[in-house]
Amino acid sequence: MKKAVYLLLLGVPPLQAGDEALPVITVDSTTLSDISGEEVKSADLAEALAKKVPSVSLVRRSGIANDIILRGQKKDNINILIDEAKVYGACPNRMDPPTSHILTNNIEGITITEGPYDVENFGTLSGAVKITTQKPSEELAGEVGVNFGSWGYRKQYATVSGGSERVRMLLSASNETSGQYEDGDGNDFYEQIANLNLTGMAGMAQYKDQYRDQDAYTKQTVMGKIYADITDNQKLKLSYTANRSDDVLYPSSMMDALYDDSDIFTAEYTLSELGRYSKSLDFNYYDSKVDHPMSNFYRLSSGPSSVNEKTSALTTRTRGFKAKNLFELDDRTGLTLGVDASNRNWDGTYHGEGTQAQVDGLKSINHVDTENRAIFAEFEKRYETLNLRVGARYDDTTITPADDVAQQANDYNAVSGFAFASYQSNESTRYFAGIGKSSRVPDARELYFKGAMINGMLMTPEVGTPTLDQTTNTEIDLGVEKRYQNASVKAKVFHSWLKDFIYYNADKTMHAFENIDATIHGVSLSGEYFVGDTVSLDMALAWQRGQKDEALAGQTDKDLAEITPIKVNLGLNYDYSPRSAARLEMVAADKWN
Repeated sequence: MKKAVYLLLLGVPPLQAGDEALPVITVDSTTLSDISGEEVKSADLAEALAKKVPSVSLVRRSGIANDIILRGQKKDNINILIDEAKVYGACPNRMDPPTSHILTNNIEGITITEGPYDVENFGTLSGAVKITTQKPSEELAGEVGVNFGSWGYRKQYATVSGGSERVRMLLSASNETSGQYEDGDGNDFYEQIANLNLTGMAGMAQYKDQYRDQDAYTKQTVMGKIYADITDNQKLKLSYTANRSDDVLYPSSMMDALYDDSDIFTAEYTLSELGRYSKSLDFNYYDSKVDHPMSNFYRLSSGPSSVNEKTSALTTRTRGFKAKNLFELDDRTGLTLGVDASNRNWDGTYHGEGTQAQVDGLKSINHVDTENRAIFAEFEKRYETLNLRVGARYDDTTITPADDVAQQANDYNAVSGFAFASYQSNESTRYFAGIGKSSRVPDARELYFKGAMINGMLMTPEVGTPTLDQTTNTEIDLGVEKRYQNASVKAKVFHSWLKDFIYYNADKTMHAFENIDATIHGVSLSGEYFVGDTVSLDMALAWQRGQKDEALAGQTDKDLAEITPIKVNLGLNYDYSPRSAARLEMVAADKWN
């Protein structure tokens, strides 16, 4: 990485605005900056993260909208926020994960916190990915870019920003499309399915001949922002992002996304320097919604002229509010108190024509509301060589299906907390350690989702398990960091105990989600070496292992699924001018069964 990123990774606490502001003590995290610039150029944010962060692995679903695994965990076990907004996908099969609703050209920076060290946000079980989009500038500035890549990838984007000392605005737009990626053997989507030699109903998942060369996706986005300094101590920030994706092909599924539309609105109002009892008072509101219909239109299963088309149409909308107040007790001590509330609605309906007409109107997820209310507190203290941070959170969550269905409602409450310490033993050596406990409730798919067919027959199987308990993660992290004149190295180890971990049992047709107990542990090693003023090397390695305490009924294997045994990132950097650089990188990961 570049030297600027190297300084961020050292974990030096940043200062808030003003020289006399209280330093913020952060838990050990990975920070990526200049995402919209040259640091990361990728069609897919998930792919970019997998290339840059060794503890992040990629779940390849399509040419876009891929999902991530962080420290062996994925989906709702990872909290993903865009400008403090919780963004969920609508697809129960993760065709539209949260990372797919923002593009790299709109991103200012990303902070990845590994472990349960976040009490401000609902559902941070194993880690958090906090995405910050570009900020408007006071000076008039703009950027126009064109990207090209493998398999016919092309992208055009433009950004303009400017304003005055009091009011600043930004507008960004982009358009991109790509052909089908090819696997290591050079097979496109059509050939990848053909090589599986599927028969019967499964064989009908093949693409029709007239669509075998269709583009993998098209995608357009627009982002607008207004920042206003109302007075010297009052600030208002408004942001809106629209994402429109069309005809996204998913060769690993039986259906493709006809379109995937999302709208994200955020508002932040800040009052600062209100006296001894309030250094900063923040109010945040967000509203994010996603519309996602997936269909077999391009597959053999839809029949000639798609007269037997089947569509699963889903929508989700999440609204949230947070208020927090920072008390500066002295120049080395701070206390934050806050409240957090959110509501997510998730709804899904099947539509069918021809032979699929029997599923028309059936509900997959019936207007389920997940309502959360929480209070939280964080205490921070800095000494000469020791930094301490302690946090606690109480959650009360109610999950309620529509009134007209005979599905039980569920209530959950949980106490989460953590303690994290960093000790600077000398100028070049730092030790850090943390212990934390967090929880996340099951989502509507895991509780209530209904399928529409079993072996071609209308049976509406209940895939969800309405009696699930919430998952609790108790974790310990230890690490050491050493800096030399021209190099740095960091080593970390963690162990996670998962109680009532929500796990999918593919052997079941009904109530396929189960609560199990499991453990995940791992180590990571990263470092950099500066050959000179212009050339540097960086290396990062991560290894995890996850096991169930007991094998599932009818099974013998205790390994948790989708945990990359070992992953290595290597990079060679050449900064030959302040505005010009070149990087050669390699990412390698061991296979798993």
